[in-house]
Amino acid sequence: MAARKSTKKPNVSADELKKYYREMLLIRRFEEKAGQLYGMGLIGGFCHLYIGQEAVVVGLEAAAKDGDKRITSYRDHGHMLACGMEAGGVMAELTGREGGLSKGKGGSMHMFSKEKHFYGGHGIVGAQVPLGAGLAFADKYKGTDNVTFTYFGDGAANQGQVYETYNMAQLWDLPVVFVIENNQYAMGTSVQRSTKSPALWKRGEAYGIAGEEVDGMNVLSVKEAGERAVAHCRAGKGPYILEVKTYRYRGHSMSDPAKYRTREEVQKMRDERDPIEQVRDMLLTGNHATDEDLKAIDKEIKAIVNDAAEFSKTSPEPALEELWTDIYA
Repeated sequence: MAARKSTKKPNVSADELKKYYREMLLIRRFEEKAGQLYGMGLIGGFCHLYIGQEAVVVGLEAAAKDGDKRITSYRDHGHMLACGMEAGGVMAELTGREGGLSKGKGGSMHMFSKEKHFYGGHGIVGAQVPLGAGLAFADKYKGTDNVTFTYFGDGAANQGQVYETYNMAQLWDLPVVFVIENNQYAMGTSVQRSTKSPALWKRGEAYGIAGEEVDGMNVLSVKEAGERAVAHCRAGKGPYILEVKTYRYRGHSMSDPAKYRTREEVQKMRDERDPIEQVRDMLLTGNHATDEDLKAIDKEIKAIVNDAAEFSKTSPEPALEELWTDIYA
C-alpha cells in the first residue's frame, strides 16, 4: 500500500477539536512539570519526555474503542494520560510514592493499568513488540473485535524481534496496529545515519502487511489513519503498520544534551508544525472557540498538573515491606 496523503476535510466536531486540544495540552503541561521535578531531584532514574509528540497518542486514542489495548516503550507518560490514567497517579509513580499507579515501584518506565488496558512502558528496546502481538493473539483467541496498539520508535525498528513479530502477526492474522513513532533521532542518531531504508512502514511489505506513513504532527491526520488501521484489523485482515512521522522537542531523556541537532531545527519545528498550536489555530480561525475559552482550558489543565505535582510530593514513600510484594518468588 502506498503512503497516503489526506485530501478530504477531516470530519470532526468543534467539541472533538476542543477535546483533542485539551488532551494534548494536558500531556504537554504534565511533561513540562515532570521536567521541573526531575531538575529538583524529586524524580530519579531515567525520564523520557513526550513533548512534541502529543498528536500521536491523542489521534490514535480517538480511533480506539473500549477494550482496545495499548503497549509502548519507555517514553510512556503521554500514552498513560491519553488513555485516561489519572495524572496524580502517574506523577506519584514518577516520584516513587505509594500513591503511584504501580505503588511507586515501577517509576517512569514501568507503569501498568489493567483497568485502562495499558500494558506498560518497557525499558528494553523493542521488547514490547512481541508482547503486543501476544495481546492481539488473546483477542483473536477470545473472538473479540478489539485491536492492540503496539508502539515503538524508529530506533527499535531495526531490532530483530520486530521482524519475527511481523511474521507471526501476518501468519496468524493478528489484530495489531504496529505504530512506529518516528521522531527521527532514536537515542541520538538520525534515521538517515542509522537506517539504509528509511521508509520504515515499508518494512512490512516482505510479509504482506499493509501500512502507510502519516503526519504525526497533525492530530486529525493521525486519527484518520488510525481509523483506517483499526477498520483493517477489526475486519480480520491481520496487522497494519503506521509510521507516524513526529518530532520530540527535548532530548532522548532528561540527561541528553541533544547536541546531534541544532536549536534552530527544533525552534523551526515548534514555530511551524507544533501539534497543539495547529489545533488552537483551527479552533480560533473556525470560530469554534475564543481566546477566553482556550485560556480557561489552559487554567484548568495547569490546576490538574499542579495538583498532581503536589500529590506526588506529599504521598508517602512505599513501606519497606513492599519490597516483598508483587513478585513471583
